[in-house]
Amino acid sequence: MNKLAKEPTAPLTQELIIEGANCGSCVNKIEKALRNVQGVKDVEMNFAMRTVAISGTANISPLIKAIEAVGYKAKLNKQNSDNDLFDAKEIADQQYSEQLIRQMWIALGLGLPLMIYSVFGGAMTVETVLERSVWLSIGLVCLGIMYFSGKHFYISAWRSFLNHNANMDTLIALGTGTAWIYSMVVVTFPTVLPEMARHVYFEATAMIIGLINLGLALELKARGRTSEAIKRLVGLQPKTARVIRGEKEIDILIEQVIVDDILRVRPGEKIPVDGLVTQGYTSIDESMLTGEPMPVEKNEEDEVVAGTLNKSGSIQFRATRIGKDTALAQIIGMVKRAQNSKPPIGRLADTISAYFVPVIMIISIVSALLWLNFGPDPSLAFAVVSATTVLIIACPCALGLATPMSVMVGVGKAAEAGVLIRNGEALQASSKITAMILDKTGTITEGAPKVTDVIVVDNHYTENYILKVAASLESASEHPLAQAIVESAIEQGIDPEMVTSFHSIAGYGVKATFNNQKLLFGNHKLMLKNLIALNGYVAKAQELAAEAKTPMYLCINNKLAAIIAVADPIKADSIGAIQRLKNNNIRVVMLTGDNRATANAVAKKVGIDEVYSEVPPEEKAKKVEELQRQSEIVGMTGDGINDAPALALANVGFAIGTGTDVAIESADITLMRGSLHGLVDAISISKATLRNVKQNLFGAFIYNAAGVPFAAGIFYPFFGVLLNPVIAGVAMALSSLTVVTNANRLRLFKAQKR
Repeated sequence: MNKLAKEPTAPLTQELIIEGANCGSCVNKIEKALRNVQGVKDVEMNFAMRTVAISGTANISPLIKAIEAVGYKAKLNKQNSDNDLFDAKEIADQQYSEQLIRQMWIALGLGLPLMIYSVFGGAMTVETVLERSVWLSIGLVCLGIMYFSGKHFYISAWRSFLNHNANMDTLIALGTGTAWIYSMVVVTFPTVLPEMARHVYFEATAMIIGLINLGLALELKARGRTSEAIKRLVGLQPKTARVIRGEKEIDILIEQVIVDDILRVRPGEKIPVDGLVTQGYTSIDESMLTGEPMPVEKNEEDEVVAGTLNKSGSIQFRATRIGKDTALAQIIGMVKRAQNSKPPIGRLADTISAYFVPVIMIISIVSALLWLNFGPDPSLAFAVVSATTVLIIACPCALGLATPMSVMVGVGKAAEAGVLIRNGEALQASSKITAMILDKTGTITEGAPKVTDVIVVDNHYTENYILKVAASLESASEHPLAQAIVESAIEQGIDPEMVTSFHSIAGYGVKATFNNQKLLFGNHKLMLKNLIALNGYVAKAQELAAEAKTPMYLCINNKLAAIIAVADPIKADSIGAIQRLKNNNIRVVMLTGDNRATANAVAKKVGIDEVYSEVPPEEKAKKVEELQRQSEIVGMTGDGINDAPALALANVGFAIGTGTDVAIESADITLMRGSLHGLVDAISISKATLRNVKQNLFGAFIYNAAGVPFAAGIFYPFFGVLLNPVIAGVAMALSSLTVVTNANRLRLFKAQKR
C-alpha cells in the first residue's frame, strides 16, 4: 500500500460542476464542446454527479465559455478537499431537493384538484361565457405555475434552441407548452375550433411539471446513495491531528500538518496522514482501505496510512506524506476517476441519446399530422394529446442515467473490497476474462523467502548453533536467500557474529572462517567440488527441492553438518482463490522466471495445470499475445517490474498493491491486499456491474420503444385507448427512479463465499 502513494496521478487540471444537464444527450454536447477548446487533452463527464473532469493545459475561462455556448452553466470546483466537496454537495443537493419538492406541491396544488374533477365526470370543455371566465383564470394560474415550478425546463430548452441543440427539457417544454397554448386557444377563441375539440389540458401541464419535479427530487436522493462508498472513503480522514511541537502536544487542522512532523495517535483514533512509527506498538485496522479484516501489528519503523484506525496502543509517528500525496487521497482520486470514466457500453448509450431527442420530436410531429389528417373528431384535440404525450414519455433521462449510476456503485463497491479499478474499460473487460495469467513470486507466493527446514546431520551441533553459523556466514552476502536465513535467525533471538576470510563463489555458494572453523555453505555442486561426503543426504535434498524448497548444504571443517532449506511460502489463501477462478470457468496459467522444478511444485500445490517456467521478463508479454491469438480475453496478475510489459499488454492488468510502482502504474486494476481473493472479487463485481448496466439499458430502451408508439396512439384504432399526458409524466419520472434504484441494488452485492 505504501507503493501506491508514489503512483503518478492523471493530470486532472480542472473539475467543473455543471448546471442544467438533465439527460444523456447533454453529456455528448458538453464533452464535444470542451474537446474543441485548445489545450484540452481529455474530458470525462460524470452525468450522475453532474461534474466534468478536464485534463490538459486549458484555462478555466474558455472552458466555462464553451459550456455556456452549448446552453449550460458551469463553475469551477473550488473546494479545498474532498471532505469540503462532499459537504458542499450534500448541502447543495439538500437545498435543490427541497426546492423541487416545493415546486412539485405548487404544481400539484392546481393539477390534482383538476385531475380529480375530471375523473369524477367534471366538464373540461368551454361552452359558456362563465366557463370561459373560469378556465381563463385557471389558465393564468397555470401560467404562474409554469413560471414558478417549471421555469428551469423552459430556460434550459430555450438555451438549447439558441445553440441549435435539443435535450430532455426541450421535450418537457414543448409538451407542456403545447398543452397550455392549445388550452388557451380553446378559452380565448373557442369558435375557431369544432365544438368537440374545445377541451382544455391545464391539468396535464400542471401535473406533468409537478410529477417530473417529484421524479427529479427522488432521483437526486437516490443518486446520493450511489456515492456512499467514496463518501465513506473521504470520511475516513480526520479533520484534525495531534502534533508534538517542542514539549507540547497540540491539535491542529489536518491541512496544517507538514512533512516530518511528529504526531501522536491514541487508541480508537484514526491515523491522520501517512508516516513511519517512531515510538510505541499497536495494531491497526486497515479494512476500509484494503478489505483485510484482521488488524495489522505495527512496531517502530513500520508504516501507517492515513484513514486507518488505531485499535490498541498509543504511538508516535513521523509524517512522510500529507494532503494529496497520502495513499488514501490517491485511492480516492483513482476511484473518482474510475467513476467518471465510461465503459464502451456507456458510450453507446450517450451516442444514442444524442440522436434520440431530435428523432422523438420528429415522431411527435408525424403523430400529430397523422391524427389531424386521419383521426376521428375532434382530430385537433387528439393531435395535441398525442404529440404532447410522445414528447413527455420519451424523455431519455433514464437512458443517460443507466450506465453512470451502475459504474459509480460498482467502482465504489470494489473500493470497499480493496480493489481499485482505474477506468470503465477495465471494469467492462474484467467481466469477459476467459484466461488468467498469474506470476508466481509475490503473487501466488509471499515473495519473501523464509527458512522452512533445518536438518541437523552432525549430532555435535544444535539447531540453534547451525542457524547461528549459517546466519553469521550469510550476513556478509547480498543474496535474497542469505537474507532469509539472517532474518529467521534474528526472529529466534539469534544474533549473527563476524566471520573472516569470506568469499562468494558464483553459482556455488560461499565459504568463510568462523570461530576457527572452516565453513562451506551452498549447493550440491559446491560439495562435489570440495569432495564433501554427503552420506545419503542427497535424496533428502531432492525431496525438499520437489516441495519447491531450495536446499543448501552446510559443511563445517570439511564435514557435512546440516541441510538448510529456504522457500518462498505459498500464500495461505492462494489455493482457495485459484479454485474460485476455476469455478468461474477461467483458464488459469502460471508464468514464472523460476526453474521448472520449483514452478511445477508450486503449481501442483495450488492446483494449476498449465505452467510456463524459466520465462525471461521480455518473453512474458509474448505469452500474453499467444493466449490472445487463441481468442482468449486475458487477465495478467503480477507485482514486479518484470511483469509490467505483460500487465500493459493484457486485456486487463491486475497489480498486487504490495508490489512495485511500475507494476501498479502498468495495471488497470490494483489489488490493495496481497490476496488473490481480491482478484476474483474484482471479476465478480465487474460481472455484477455490467449485468446491472445491461438491465438498466434494456429497461430504458424497452420503456421508450414501447412507450412512444403507445403514446402516439397506435392502439387507438383497436382498443379506443389513447394515453393521457399525465400518465406519461408519471411513467417518465418512474423510469428514471427505477434505473437509479436498480443501480443501488449493487450496494447489496456480496462476492462468492471463500
